Amino acid sequence: MAVNVSEISVRDAQGGERKLGEWAGQVLLIVNVASRCGFTRQYAGLQKLQDTYGPQGLAVLGFPCNDFGAQEPGTLPEIQQFCSSTYGASFQLFDKVHATGAKSEPYTTLTQTEPAGDVAWNFEKFLVGKDGTVLARFKSGVEPDSSDLTQAIEAALAA
Repeated sequence: MAVNVSEISVRDAQGGERKLGEWAGQVLLIVNVASRCGFTRQYAGLQKLQDTYGPQGLAVLGFPCNDFGAQEPGTLPEIQQFCSSTYGASFQLFDKVHATGAKSEPYTTLTQTEPAGDVAWNFEKFLVGKDGTVLARFKSGVEPDSSDLTQAIEAALAA
């Protein structure tokens, strides 16, 4: 079954409700992020994806998450400052979420994507097509510049 995220409401960094359908027509890369993780360096690669593919219609959406090893303890302003100053990351960050256990959106819906199940760690990536359908799921160890991920992004943008 194809999972669609268009009707999901999430909270933006200012506390406002946003439907992911607002990004209809764009390809989304939804990532649960953390500032004190071994994968935190992926922020730089995620920003490079945004810079490279953003003009073609990609939007990287980061959801800070403190579920794994308490590696995202900061407040949202602290997280934004860290991402910006350390990695030059300017892609959109949202309010903190839970990606495991008593999950919050978008993860309640995203984790129904095959292979279904909880997010395993920080920096797991979900690729969403222009119509809001989840196309692929990439584990934390898949680097932003990996050919598997970039080929999937390019295919989604071309669709």
